[in-house]
Amino acid sequence: MSKTMKGVTLFADWDPKPDFKLGPKDIEGKQTYLGSKVWRNPRIEIVDHPVPEPGPDEVLIEVKACGICGSDVHMAQPDEEGYILYPGLTGFPCILGHEFSGIVVKAGERAFDKRTNKPFKGGEIVCAEEMMWCGECKPCADGYPNHCERLNEVGFNINGAFAKYIVMPAKLVWNLESLKKRYTGDDIFLAGSLVEPTSVAYNAVIERGGGIRPGDNVVVCGGGPVGIAACAILKRSGAARVILSEPQPERAELGKKMGADYVINPLKEDFVQRVLELTDGMGANLYLEATGLPTVVYPQIEQVIWEGRTINSTVVVVARADAKMPVTGEVLQVRRARIIGAQGHSGHGTFYRVIECMADGMDMTPMITKKITLDEVPENIISLRTDRKECKITCVM
Repeated sequence: MSKTMKGVTLFADWDPKPDFKLGPKDIEGKQTYLGSKVWRNPRIEIVDHPVPEPGPDEVLIEVKACGICGSDVHMAQPDEEGYILYPGLTGFPCILGHEFSGIVVKAGERAFDKRTNKPFKGGEIVCAEEMMWCGECKPCADGYPNHCERLNEVGFNINGAFAKYIVMPAKLVWNLESLKKRYTGDDIFLAGSLVEPTSVAYNAVIERGGGIRPGDNVVVCGGGPVGIAACAILKRSGAARVILSEPQPERAELGKKMGADYVINPLKEDFVQRVLELTDGMGANLYLEATGLPTVVYPQIEQVIWEGRTINSTVVVVARADAKMPVTGEVLQVRRARIIGAQGHSGHGTFYRVIECMADGMDMTPMITKKITLDEVPENIISLRTDRKECKITCVM
């Protein structure tokens, strides 16, 4: 095994905005929980890194597939002042990539496989969580690992998977053996790389949003990977009508294939009236904001809640955006509605359930609309700033 490997690495300058104040979790010059207020002039380079070695509780994974996430795009995308668009936890330089699958190469003596409850021996096909929760702080102890007080994130402030190898804590690694019922060859790695984004959608609509009852109506705003994965999950959960709001034709068609019953083009149709028409005036029980444009989308959702007849609607905000939503309290009060925030994918049996749904036939691989090599990752991250024709671009090693 070579001692070095290429990694798609994001560099940026630590240049806080004048109103930025260092928080208790920030590290001066190294990382922040408010990336869009600190990091400037992002640039992607493919550079050499040492091959990592696993510790006693870790596994070394040879990466086989890794998808480009919208977060990767926004970390590498500057605004008009040169600051990155991504508002969350970031620390650079950092190898990007967190939606991955691969093969265990070697493992520490205390690295246990949750599927067998025995130590990893090497050769297992796996995927992994990207939320590196500590398991010891109060949120973790309370059962909320996505909100760990000592959180690190793979591909955000910890080196990620756009490289040949990655080391992961065994507690975050999930065996994909059950996917062999449905997939052969490289397809199992493609499916495995989609467990992470699908788990983000699952956490949003099932765990945080509270799920639905069979026969409920749902509206998904945004036909990116998380929105489309939500369509698949909600239809599988028994939604009577899954309505996807998405202007891009390619993503709209993919949404229909993955579970949407109807698609609204909000640039050409009246979103509010169309949702009410499709639901016979009822509106929806659950709305997912997955566009990252809450100032545009939320007022329309709120209007449907106000005009529709459904009580107890839930609005789940899953897309990351450094923007304030214009909320009318009267609508929430009178219609007994609520707004829920969703972050991450860890805990609550989410990864296991998503893997089992995939093994039972919930095929997410149609979301992969383009396959690329490691050397092509930087140019494709940049092209995704403006090109929304592709849904999931995946690097195949």
